[in-house]
Amino acid sequence: MHNTTILMAHGAGGRMSRELIRAVFAAHFANPGLAPLSDAAVLPALPPGALALTTDSYVVQPLFFPGGDIGKLAVCGTVNDLAVSGATPLYLSAGFILEEGLPLETLTCVVASMAETARAAGVQIVTDDTKVVERGAADQLFINTAGVGVVPPGLTLGAARLCAGDALLVNGTVGDHGLALMLHRQEMAFQSDLESDCAPLNGLIAAALDAAPGQVHWMRDATRGGLATVLNEWVLDAPALGIEIEEEAIPLRPAVRAGCEFLGLDPLYAANEGKAVFAVAGEAASAVLAALRAHPLGENAAMIGRVAADHAGRVVLRTPYGSRRVLPMLASEPMPRIC
Repeated sequence: MHNTTILMAHGAGGRMSRELIRAVFAAHFANPGLAPLSDAAVLPALPPGALALTTDSYVVQPLFFPGGDIGKLAVCGTVNDLAVSGATPLYLSAGFILEEGLPLETLTCVVASMAETARAAGVQIVTDDTKVVERGAADQLFINTAGVGVVPPGLTLGAARLCAGDALLVNGTVGDHGLALMLHRQEMAFQSDLESDCAPLNGLIAAALDAAPGQVHWMRDATRGGLATVLNEWVLDAPALGIEIEEEAIPLRPAVRAGCEFLGLDPLYAANEGKAVFAVAGEAASAVLAALRAHPLGENAAMIGRVAADHAGRVVLRTPYGSRRVLPMLASEPMPRIC
């Protein structure tokens, strides 16, 4: 390819479209499902179990940030949505909205990052699509993904399985992604190496499920709205129950704590892209926590609280001073375009 930027002709369906597909997408995403470059990927029969399907769109700015980029984010976000549903992620699709003038080098870096992340997660990107829009009609690059996975027979997760006494676990420090992106975007020079926690969690989640079969009752990845929003969604779906968490038990990096204090933000509402929240039967909490801590993405895992029979419909935070305060649902968007 002789051009250095995306042109409208790259989206016209002719020679330049074909060159872009082969030189960038097919070269990096190479796998048997994609190889024919037909209108749909024809895949092998799926393993036994229920089919899980998810889709998401990514419009993050900037495209590259400490610890990741829009491509890595797109793969991790889709893989994690499948994994917290109990599914083994298998296949992804990717749709690209490209703005005229986008440097081809930028697109190639993003696609290479997606391919590397997919390999690390053990999934294949088997079909994709590109559209080119006029200069100014998009913000460089948007990505839409869909993911397919299989939930093994006998695994059931959800609000109906929550019970008073369930332990609440998180696999590490919270708020890393939101604060890393915010500080980078605002060019705030904190003395820290804070990076996004963007990572595929399917291996970690499989280890947690294997550690206590049938004892993990619900899982969510705490992305937009952070930990507090996930917990509020849980009590809305199980209104007869409440949740109580211990402020001192929640793992936080010092840089996240300092950044939130400086910006006037609450780290419990800051976004994550590599953290899952687990509701686990109380008697199995130690086994699941040990499995999380044995995984590289769970070294800082912690038990942060429990599902309670009181506080019905509320999330309550116990402070280090013994007092309690209610954590409400997020009512605004303090960190725009974090995914």
